[in-house]
Amino acid sequence: MDNLTIFTEFLLMDISSSRELQVLQGVLFLVIYLGALTGNLVTVTLIVTDTHLHSPMYFFISNLSLLDLGSISVIVPKAIVNSMTDSKMISLTECAAQIFLYILFAAVEFAFLVVMSYDRYVAICHPLHYGLTVTPNLCSQAAAGSWSSGLVYSAIHTGCMFRLPFTKTNVIQQYFCDIPQILRISSPEVQFSEFVIIALVILLLFVISGAIAVLGPTAKKPSLKNLLTAMFYIVVPPFMNPIIYCLRNTEINAALGRMFSRCSQFLVKGFSD
Repeated sequence: MDNLTIFTEFLLMDISSSRELQVLQGVLFLVIYLGALTGNLVTVTLIVTDTHLHSPMYFFISNLSLLDLGSISVIVPKAIVNSMTDSKMISLTECAAQIFLYILFAAVEFAFLVVMSYDRYVAICHPLHYGLTVTPNLCSQAAAGSWSSGLVYSAIHTGCMFRLPFTKTNVIQQYFCDIPQILRISSPEVQFSEFVIIALVILLLFVISGAIAVLGPTAKKPSLKNLLTAMFYIVVPPFMNPIIYCLRNTEINAALGRMFSRCSQFLVKGFSD
């Protein structure tokens, strides 16, 4: 043990040593982040301020938008700063916090999607009983249960991954603390424990894609394919969800029109005064 080096910081790797490409990556992330931020904030604002949207379905959609804001904010701002400043270091504490929060938001979002599927099932198959079945109390309990299950799930995974020191290497072949990369540099005991946990929770239906990412081949050097794969499941969903769930929804579009109308009337009144 005296000859082992215990790492307390990790070195994040870029796809290229070219400073121009690093800045380009930072600008791309910034554009996507601002788009996701705008879309999800507009969605939450519409649902909160428009009484026509005060229903269980839109309550769940607003929660999904908040979760998307959280999940993309955990990783992307740090990646933007690192790309712009040519900084590659991240502390062990920051890395653990990044993984814990991302797993938390992802797990809670999966739980909300399950609840939303039940909500739509009742609305379609039992419309006459919808008001009696999907009550505000039930929505609150579903939200509390989703957050509680996400906290437990995230705590188990994060605690398992960081319960032993890192002694192999501190190089992470990714622009953030990616779970497969953390497992790659973990001890065999941690890897075995994590695989057992994933095998057990696969029975719940909703972590198959995550399991494929973790159990599949892990990149041993930075690559454009590695970057794009991570972007697909980290950055793209929070950016696309407002478009999928909201902008193609007629009631959301109507609420957006009412908001623009109120804003224009306020501006006209302000100029006239």
